[in-house]
Order: sequence, then C-alpha cells, then structure tokens
Amino acid sequence: MSFILLTALALNGVLFYLLKSYSGIIRYTNIEDTFRLLIVNSIAAIFYFSINFAITFFAPKVNLFPTSVVVINFFITNFVLITYRLLVRYTFNYYKATQKETNKIKAVVFDTGEYGLETKKVINNFPSSNINVVAFIDDVLSKLGKLMENIPIYSTHENSFKKLKEDGVELLIIANTDINKEKLVSLVDTSLKYGIKVQQIPPINEWIHGELDAPQLKDIKIEDLLEREVIQIHNDKIHFELKGKRILVTGAAGSIGSELVRQLINYKPSLIILCDKAETPMHDLYLEISENFKTATVKSYLGDITDAIRMEHLFEVYNPEVVFHAAAYKHVPLMEENPSIAVLNNVSGTKNLAELAVSYKVEKFVMVSTDKAVNPTNIMGATKRIAEIYTQSFFKDLIKTHEQSKSNPVPTKFVTTRFGNVLGSNGSVIPRFKKQLDKGGPITVTHPEITRYFMTIPEACQLVIEAGVMGQGSEIFVFDMGKPVKIIDLAKRIIKLAGKEPGVDIKIEFTGLRPGEKLYEELLSNSENVLPTYHDKIMIAKVAEYDYEVVKAKVEKLIASARQHYTLETVGLIKDLVPEYISNNTAFQTNSKKDKNLKN
Repeated sequence: MSFILLTALALNGVLFYLLKSYSGIIRYTNIEDTFRLLIVNSIAAIFYFSINFAITFFAPKVNLFPTSVVVINFFITNFVLITYRLLVRYTFNYYKATQKETNKIKAVVFDTGEYGLETKKVINNFPSSNINVVAFIDDVLSKLGKLMENIPIYSTHENSFKKLKEDGVELLIIANTDINKEKLVSLVDTSLKYGIKVQQIPPINEWIHGELDAPQLKDIKIEDLLEREVIQIHNDKIHFELKGKRILVTGAAGSIGSELVRQLINYKPSLIILCDKAETPMHDLYLEISENFKTATVKSYLGDITDAIRMEHLFEVYNPEVVFHAAAYKHVPLMEENPSIAVLNNVSGTKNLAELAVSYKVEKFVMVSTDKAVNPTNIMGATKRIAEIYTQSFFKDLIKTHEQSKSNPVPTKFVTTRFGNVLGSNGSVIPRFKKQLDKGGPITVTHPEITRYFMTIPEACQLVIEAGVMGQGSEIFVFDMGKPVKIIDLAKRIIKLAGKEPGVDIKIEFTGLRPGEKLYEELLSNSENVLPTYHDKIMIAKVAEYDYEVVKAKVEKLIASARQHYTLETVGLIKDLVPEYISNNTAFQTNSKKDKNLKN
C-alpha cells in the first residue's frame, strides 16, 4: 500500500513540476489553468494503466492499480482541484466586487463576439478600473435575453437603453472595431439621448503588447460620426506612378499638405520636397517625418509660391517630377478683408507653379481646390475658381500647340480635385468648437440652417493622390461627399459627446453669416455635368472651356491690380473672370464694370 502511495505521489509531483500546473495564481484561474490540470491527471491515469499492464504481464494475479480506482481517482482529483480553484476565484471576485462596486461606473458593452468578451474581462478584472460591466448589447436576435459571463444581453432597441439608464448605466463601450458608420451613429445618438457616454476600444494594432488595458478606452470623436462611409481607394497603379519619383508638395506644413506628405512616403518616392513659408509648422513637420519615417528622404524648402524667383530656384535645384499644389489662403472672412492677397497667393502663386512645371517638364501637376469655387459668393472661392480656369486653359493651349507643331506629347498633365470641408483642419469648425467647449461655452454658430459637406483629412489626401494617378489632364475630380451636415447638429453632438447638455450646460449662440459665407455649399454649378470614372464615388466635372490667351490677359491684369492692392478694381476683375461670382459681402455688391474703374 505504501508503494502505491509513494508511486502516485512521485508521479504527480513530477508531472505538476514539469507542466507547471502549480504556478498559476489561483484567484486568476482561467481556461488554460483548468486544461493544464486535466492534462496532468490524464497523463497520470495513463501511467497508472501502463504500470498496471506491465506488472500484470509478468504477474497476472497482481492488480496494483485497478481500472475502477484509476477512473474514480481521475474524476475526483479533477473535481477537487478545479472546484477549489474556481471557488477561490469566485470568492475573491465577489469580495472585490462588494468592496468597490458602489463606487464604479456601470457600463454595457456592444458586441457579444470575441472582442466584446475580452473587453468585459479586461474592464472587470483590471485592478484600478473604476468601471463595472453589467450587461452586453447586440443586434443578433438569437442572443437576446440570454446570459454571457453571467450577465444579460440586451437588444439595441431604444427601450433597452431606457431600461439600462434606469438601472444606473452611465457608459456604453463599443467593442466591435469593424462597426459600420450607420450603426455607430445610431448607437451614439441613442446613447446620448439617454445621457449615456460612449467610448470605444482602440484598433488591435494599438493594444499594448497585443492586450487591451482599461485605460486604453478612448472617447468617440466627432470625425468617427461622419454620416457616410469613407471612400476607399484600392489602386495598385499609385505605387507604380509614384515609386522612385521626386515629389513637390506646396503648403506642406498645413493640415492637408502635411497629411499628403505622410501618405506619399508610403509609396516610396526618391525625394519629397516640403515647400511652405510658415517656418515653425515646417520645422515641426520635418522633425515628425525624421522621427517617424527614418528611411524617407525629405527636404525642407522655405519659400513663398508668389515669389517666382524663389520658386524657379526650387525647380532648378530639385527638378520635381510630380507636384501636389496644396498651398492656398482658405479662410473666407480673412480673404474678404484682403482680396488682393487672396489673388496673389491663390492665383499668382498657382500661375507661377504651373508655368514652372511645364518649363521643367513635370509629369503631373495636381491642384487642391474647393467646393467654394462652385458658384462662388466669396473672394476665396472665386480666386480658387480662377486658378482652376487658368490651369485648365493653359493645359488645353499646350495640347493645341503640340498638335500644331507635331512635337512630342504634352509633358505636364494638370489635374484638379474639388472637395468640401475637412474635419479637423487648421482653423476649421471642429477645433474651434472644441476650444469653445473647453472654455465652458458658448459655442457659436453663424446660422441655424447652415450646412456643409465634410470629409476627414486622411480621406481627402487619399483622394488627391488618387486623382494625381487617374488624371490624364484638365480634369476636375469631384467626390461623392454624402449628405451635407447641419453645423448646429454638429455643435450639439460635440457638446453631448463631452457629457454635457446643449442649451443647459453649454449655450449655443447664433452670430449671423459672415461676409462672403454661403448657407449651402455646392460641388457642381448648374452648368456642369459629371462623367463617371472606374470608381462610383469619384466623378469628373464637365466644366466650361476658356480661351487661354483671353484668360492669360485677364489674369495678368488681375495680378497687376492685386500687386497695387486696389481692392475694388481687383474685385471687379475677379467678377469679370468668374461671371457666376455673386458676392455676399455688402462692400463688393456693386456693378462689375464700375468696379474696374474704382481704386481703393
């Protein structure tokens, strides 16, 4: 009997040591720990059977480990060891919950899949977490009303949110990282309606060491609630067109320009020239690129696009093969007060770059335009429309000249992209609202009915790059921007996302439309139609064609007036070039012909 006991103890001791089943912290017992115990006991049972078989082979009458005893021992040992561990874990968790539950924020997790389950475990087991997950919500009908991890599963119906709020739930955690935009907006709107805050787990590649920690939960950003799916581009030709090229980005230190640079680096150009006249933002961008993209070759070039000599020096030294022209003055109220400067930067600057691009045989010249160039009501939009007209007519004239002389194909193709407002860009409405919110309000909106089209900065830049590859010259690409967003709704959402009540905690004030500002933006004028492309969300605007010689003469006259800073004459010449420009600025609402003879 003592031999049997010593054999069993020695065998189990060796197995426990080799398989480390003793090393797991009991109060954190999980499936792996339980499985390890099952393996230890299973191997022990096999050894007992093997020893018994070997002995009975030589001594048939000796039955050292009866089969019934081995089987009973297997089940009893597993039951005792596993039950003991689970009981310790349950007791510890129960004690911890009763100690801290009253001080914790009650939360629900959306998604009952793998991410939802992992999120619940992490949140409830994290030592310093002040959150307690009390339920799941999901829209899978087969799961509704059931329990998972011993907590109930609710539907995404509004009544469920109402009941959860009555039960004291304060937080909704979105665990599904692949949730579509429509479902996300619906969940957020319903949650905010009942005063439930919303947070989201980060993408898997942002989990620390492949694991999720409670502090990694992040607030939903207004950009995440853009009421349309982001336009996705999958074009292998982009890599072929840009790899190994020398690329110039003007306005590189701006919000659009800097994101263009970040995305262009992924296509492995041989050189990216960063051109901007803003010293500090340029320096910050250069440091960022140097730290985050160590293999990229970038050159910083401080220069003003209106300085023709400085720009010629840039082309002469670096000889770019592709130009992305993002430099522009864009703030409507400022340009209304400084129309001559808007002309010099947006028109003269573009003219300088376009002519240099042809002189130095640049392959593609991609210009970033705006929806404000359509039926413009302000100086900024009108000057951008003139830039469009100039580059298009310039390209058409190049084609005509080359056809007449029967020379080689036109070296430079001019392409324009036209899109709406960009969420989060420098000086845009979202950062301004956030600053006002941080100060305790009020949030100022110009008009209760004002609407705008929106897209994110990365999406806008992705489309600009795609246009550069797709375009064959003279196209103006417009994008399906989805539904326009009411700015008042945007303001209310930002307030609610911050956990406050619009009109109660944070006031909203209407300040009136600013000079030159539209209530509604347009992507196409009444006289324009569109042609389809390979992508159903990207179209080509069919715009009126202009004679280059006429345009050139008018543009040069406009630039000459702007250099003298003759305000009314400059505005009059803008109207002559863009007949559809009807100013909303009282100071400029005069007859175009009279404006030409007036000087400030």
